[in-house]
Amino acid sequence: MALLTFKGGVHPPDHKELSANSPIKEAKVPSQVVIPLSQHIGAPCQAIVEVGQEVKKGEMIGEPTGFVSAPVHASVSGKVVAMMDVPNAMGRMVPAVVIENDGKEEWTQLSDNPDYMNLSPDELREKIKNAGIVGMGGATFPTHVKLSPPKEKPIDVVIINGAECEPYLTADHRMMVETPKEVIEGLKIIMKILGVSKGYVGIENNKPDAIERMKEAAQNEPNIEVVALQVKYPQGAEKMLIKAIVDREVPAGGLPMDVGVVVQNVGTAYAIYEACRYGKPLIERVVTVTGLGVNSPGNFRARIGTPIQQLIDEAGGFTNGAVKVVLGGPMMGFAVYSTEIPVTKGTSGVLVLSESEYVSSEKFSSCIRCGRCVDACPMGLIPSMLSILSEKGFYEDTKEYNIFDCFECGTCTYVCPAKRPIVQLIRLAKSLVKR
Repeated sequence: MALLTFKGGVHPPDHKELSANSPIKEAKVPSQVVIPLSQHIGAPCQAIVEVGQEVKKGEMIGEPTGFVSAPVHASVSGKVVAMMDVPNAMGRMVPAVVIENDGKEEWTQLSDNPDYMNLSPDELREKIKNAGIVGMGGATFPTHVKLSPPKEKPIDVVIINGAECEPYLTADHRMMVETPKEVIEGLKIIMKILGVSKGYVGIENNKPDAIERMKEAAQNEPNIEVVALQVKYPQGAEKMLIKAIVDREVPAGGLPMDVGVVVQNVGTAYAIYEACRYGKPLIERVVTVTGLGVNSPGNFRARIGTPIQQLIDEAGGFTNGAVKVVLGGPMMGFAVYSTEIPVTKGTSGVLVLSESEYVSSEKFSSCIRCGRCVDACPMGLIPSMLSILSEKGFYEDTKEYNIFDCFECGTCTYVCPAKRPIVQLIRLAKSLVKR
């Protein structure tokens, strides 16, 4: 049977062999953590601690200031030593709380619940909200909001996104291999909250061990199906995943809930299980540290607030040929200028590129109208026209070409023979145009 997929997309070298067989290691707990108060889409948190205050691991240090927001918790026990602005992955300055680790690892009181599946949907949703869980595939949308669809948009399918189509990254892969039961339990909790009777786990076919382990974990769950997907980027994008698995097309400008589907990442499902079962807030995540620019690529379970330099050191440090550090993957990640940037809830990977992997984009030429970007665009857009309009300053005109349907996957830039920074020009236009 043909593997499920979508129209368009590209096949960049995935380089997953660098870390795919590296079991998840516990990263060293840093002596000091820097925890940003804005680690999610929506309103930033308001700090509820003061300098000099003692805090325990898992204690809330930032409370949400709106519905689309999520609380932030201390990832270590110790003393608050500073409140300061720090750069995030995109270079923007955001407020943060700095905690000096006292080494005691003393937890705040958690609400353990062995019978969590007997809780009501509202009680489960409240546990997820209180744990500060957000989408951990990179989008960081507050999960409790995603699990609160309006009544006029009933959900009948939940999909766990195990595609991990971004090259190099293997954190989700290792979680599915090492903790498949917990991921399936997280899916069951989501299904109960939404009143859904059908769940899927979509995994690209280049992860046969993950497919096998997840099928074993779901073998006694008749309402859950693990499906193999064609290896193609961006197979893991929500709209592509929905098209591939249930053959529904999200309308232009629409959301997955418009076609009755909710998609959640593997790491998010795991965090949901821990929150509902143990009352554990989101204070750590699995991060892939990889690329030919580090000596020993691997996967690490790191505390939120850990400097990425520490993870690079644990991966053997830089090689002599290291030239660029990217948070996330090479297609949708952001190059950073400092390795002191902390791990956040959305940090799926730290990619260190070597000279042989890095292609400079300083020189590019005019569009040659070859149409490759149009063929590759998974959303059926005309990226060449969008980039030209942006380059010439006609930002408002880009709305006629559905610019807001672009989710900045980077396939257009990848295939462009003129080396045009298409996705960057589209991103510029989107930032200057009102919806």
